[in-house]
Amino acid sequence: MDHPFAKYVRILGKGPGISRDLGAEEAYEAFSMVLKGEVEPLQLGAFLCLMRYKKETPVELAAFVRAVKDTMSPAPDIAVDLDWPSYADRHRQLPWFVLSALMLAQNGVRIFMHGIEGFSEGLMPTRPVLRALGLPILRDWDGVVQALDHGNFAYMGLEDFAPSLEKLFGLRSLLGLRSPVNSLSRELNVLDAPAQLQGVFHPTYSDPHRESGRISGQKNLSVFKGGGGEVQCNPYKPIKIFGLRDGQPHDVTWPASMTGTAYNWREEPLELARIVALWRGEVDEADFGHAVAAIIDTAAVALYTMGRAEEPEEARAMARAMWHDRTE
Repeated sequence: MDHPFAKYVRILGKGPGISRDLGAEEAYEAFSMVLKGEVEPLQLGAFLCLMRYKKETPVELAAFVRAVKDTMSPAPDIAVDLDWPSYADRHRQLPWFVLSALMLAQNGVRIFMHGIEGFSEGLMPTRPVLRALGLPILRDWDGVVQALDHGNFAYMGLEDFAPSLEKLFGLRSLLGLRSPVNSLSRELNVLDAPAQLQGVFHPTYSDPHRESGRISGQKNLSVFKGGGGEVQCNPYKPIKIFGLRDGQPHDVTWPASMTGTAYNWREEPLELARIVALWRGEVDEADFGHAVAAIIDTAAVALYTMGRAEEPEEARAMARAMWHDRTE
């Protein structure tokens, strides 16, 4: 007899004109089996590669997310305003967006950020920046509650609330490519916040992520091409947002906030001290114009997504005032 999971590999891999996408319940059952360890390694590799080759549909992504949330460590009823995923594993630029989140938190926005460790050699993932700013990597929900109540910001690693999903990230070095895991993790609105941000690597993923969010019942969402695949705006380029407002598709393009020769982000020194010094006001902001603009624009997108501003320039003005009034 065939292995119970074989039918899902067969659906995806029969060949041109015969293969098809998975239906919602098929995708849910297939990924539930993956998360429960009910799949042979050969099957898992085939499944992930086939999904990557054909590209996940919004229906499949939403079903995968549902499977994860049904199998992950249950979270208590924790009220948050904004879900902020951080799953780019190879940062080649400084994650200035961390300061956007902290600035918003200082202004009463309760933020839950979650992500993976990422690669550090020659790169700059999110967690070292958090530690340098005195923000802990929380290991349990009690710690999340305390952090939110104390400072409106909490970060928890995927390994501590969905370890079976986190382990799948390790397959990238074996398969030589990303898998649906990289996509669906961004969609995990872990604490069911009314608003969520998503940064993607490629613009073509924006609309499918938005549609998956709509299927999952997300009310307010902004998806855009972010720096390194993170929720970080490039102020030298227009921001094309694929969004949801009150559950309905809502697209908007923001004009660039900076003009002139674009900054080469990949030539920026990957030094933690630069982020900390800018946050504490220990450097001349004139030398960090690109970073300040990115921080303000990213915070502005969050304000817009939450419905706290109706127009891009209104959101930017609010974010700019928050930046200038920030405290350490």
